Amino acid sequence: MVSKLDQTINFNRQALGLRAYRQQVLAANIANSDTPNFKARDIDFNSALQNALAGKGQSDLGMSTTSPRHISGTSSAGPASLMYRTVNQPSADGNTVDMDIERAKFAENAVQYEASLQFIGGQFKTMLSAIQGQSGQ
Repeated sequence: MVSKLDQTINFNRQALGLRAYRQQVLAANIANSDTPNFKARDIDFNSALQNALAGKGQSDLGMSTTSPRHISGTSSAGPASLMYRTVNQPSADGNTVDMDIERAKFAENAVQYEASLQFIGGQFKTMLSAIQGQSGQ
């Protein structure tokens, strides 16, 4: 029972973390919609979740600097590999962000994040009721 509970919590923790990371990636795409030569990026949520559950997440990488005056440090590469989105219609300035696609994916990911939160909340309420010995009356 405890191992099943641990698996459920770990799965949902990983899924929420990846959804939050994907939301940041999609927000960056939207924010850079007018940046010349910006390439829209995304993650493959399903493979990233499988890799995270298998313990194959990415590690921290050092930041590259092009000048000795740049701030050095480490930066997390994120929990999933970023992929460049294939462009449906190239723009003249080389930007591959399609605002309609980005907004739709952003909204879809937000709804899935909220649904995951609701599901987790329901699971914890059920566990709390079981621990307290209450029926659903």
